Amino acid sequence: MSDSETIRAVLREHIHDPSSQWNLGTFGAIAEFMRDPGEPVVIVDEPGRLSATTDRGGIGFGRLEKARLFASETAVGTSWSHRIAICLPGEDGTMNCRQVLTELGPDAGALRSEDAGSILFDMGLGALQADICIRTKDPELVGLLRSQAGRSLFEPGNPAMAAIVVAGPHRVFLSRIGRCEVYQPIPPADGKSPEGPHTHVLPQLLRAGRTHAATEPVPAGLVPCAHLVPAHPAKDAMGRSRPFDRPAHERFANLLDRFGDPDLSAIKRALRNAVATETDPLDFPMPQTRFGRHALRVAVRQLAAMSSGATAPKGWSSLLDPRDQAEEDAANAPYEH
Repeated sequence: MSDSETIRAVLREHIHDPSSQWNLGTFGAIAEFMRDPGEPVVIVDEPGRLSATTDRGGIGFGRLEKARLFASETAVGTSWSHRIAICLPGEDGTMNCRQVLTELGPDAGALRSEDAGSILFDMGLGALQADICIRTKDPELVGLLRSQAGRSLFEPGNPAMAAIVVAGPHRVFLSRIGRCEVYQPIPPADGKSPEGPHTHVLPQLLRAGRTHAATEPVPAGLVPCAHLVPAHPAKDAMGRSRPFDRPAHERFANLLDRFGDPDLSAIKRALRNAVATETDPLDFPMPQTRFGRHALRVAVRQLAAMSSGATAPKGWSSLLDPRDQAEEDAANAPYEH
């Protein structure tokens, strides 16, 4: 855990790093921001605001006094994901939880000054730690949305959602610590998300009422309001395999030591020591918790990646295909990086 200046220093470092990615939202609805190396970006670093914007989207943070950082890893398929959750304690992270389409007026908090006069509408998705909004200055869309205000977007006969998809307005996801904005078009229902900043809104997952993926070991009492996803040592920004990047691995390992669960880090150290001393895998004590088992699987995958091998160290390969992995991968796919 950390104080606001420590958190701001970590966020500042990664705001300036084009290899870092960000997301903000909840389980079932997230906005993601990333940028390409060399892509023009405007970075604002002033009291009360730290932000980065491009022509495709932006991420911005405000007050961080009560924020906490929590770093974690998750075994995914034969690889792993990692992230740093930017959390708030309990009710401090709760947003408005509106259940119907609601006009909020001009977006005075817009990351770009040219968007401040556009009209913000809360979509009424009822998420705990994020208000899922759209923003537009299109008079026709504004008029239609105003005519449907007070209704659920999913109410039979409501034309608002179809109009939103066709018009492709800005998506603006708001939390108590900041916001993420996406300016790219909304893909059709049968289309794929564009490269770069984009959003996922999955009503079937929203209905679960969870604040984060079940495989993310966020400490009890904390609500993850956004995530920082530093460069992955074995995957590029599109999730494709790449030669192992040891410096990237070491950078995240440092963050994990500073902001992660020390018990999970201890499991990884024990696994590395067991492999180094040629301990029989059958003699290694299997962790009794889901998160402990994930830490063990991550350690095995990382050892394989560091040795440029496609398989786990000798005798440990069974950890690459645990019985519950496929189910967990499917449930959490939109939130793994």
